[in-house]
Amino acid sequence: MQKKEGLEIERRFLVRMPEKELLDRLPAPSRIVQSYLIGEDGNTARVRMSQSGGETVFTHTVKRRISAITREEHEREISRGEYEDLLSFADPERQSIEKLRYYVEYCGKCFELDIFSFFKDRAIIEIELSAEDEMFELPPCFSVIKEVTGDKRYTNASMALCVPYEEI
Repeated sequence: MQKKEGLEIERRFLVRMPEKELLDRLPAPSRIVQSYLIGEDGNTARVRMSQSGGETVFTHTVKRRISAITREEHEREISRGEYEDLLSFADPERQSIEKLRYYVEYCGKCFELDIFSFFKDRAIIEIELSAEDEMFELPPCFSVIKEVTGDKRYTNASMALCVPYEEI
């Protein structure tokens, strides 16, 4: 089982929904369903099912916010049985989030473009960085509406409270 421990330094941007032609040119996306668990001690806990290329991977993740950009993250791969067991602790106030995740390579960086089932005209693109002040350039094929890195309304955990999501 794989484990990921450490800091997640991430910037997020709300973008206009890319044209179908652009999405068709990208590598096939992963289909992700993530469900939030009843939290404790100010942490956010979730389980995720990710399907890509005929393979299904289950993960359990716990995050703790350090700053608007940085979170402490503990993630581990789990079995289908453990995933199903943990779903019994799902937060009843949050709906599961479904999205397609496209990986976009640009200028030596990997961006993650998330297309959510509840957004009709927008998506979120994010990048993980090695430092909060790391420089990067967004792929020019995406039309940025605004940066939402520090906007808690655009975290997946917050959006799960509002499904079906009211566009902001």
